[in-house]
Amino acid sequence: MSNPTLSRRALIVSSAALFLLPALPSFALEPSINVAKDPTCPCCNDWVAILEQAGFAVTVEEMDPDALQQHKLAQGIPAEMQSCHTGIVEGYALEGHVPVADIRRLLAERPDAVGLAVPGMPFGSPGMGPEESREAYEVFLVRKNGTTEVFSAYAAA
Repeated sequence: MSNPTLSRRALIVSSAALFLLPALPSFALEPSINVAKDPTCPCCNDWVAILEQAGFAVTVEEMDPDALQQHKLAQGIPAEMQSCHTGIVEGYALEGHVPVADIRRLLAERPDAVGLAVPGMPFGSPGMGPEESREAYEVFLVRKNGTTEVFSAYAAA
């Protein structure tokens, strides 16, 4: 019976792999997002594609407008913060065309909040046209008491 030993080459390769592991793309570690949307909305599909390209595992649930409205309210999204679709990630709501960078920041900071909202459908927000010609818009943090504050702002391009 042979005695397995670790060769010098295997040791170097294993060490290099452990060193490089943190440098792997973050898509390998992104959480899943469930998106509720109206079946007739194409911009929602564009936002979903952006999330998937960023490495999130996305499931889509199509709802009729009344059920979608009830879903938004049940998630704690105030009427003035609503948009066309609602995502749920790790207990947070994502209302509208929320940028990936803001989703990642939300998950890193873990505020005591309902989630993030981009009210309306601002041109140039993710899934709403080219970013290089976007209009200015804000991403709001929605608190559990219904109040909001600016989480990030995007200037017009």
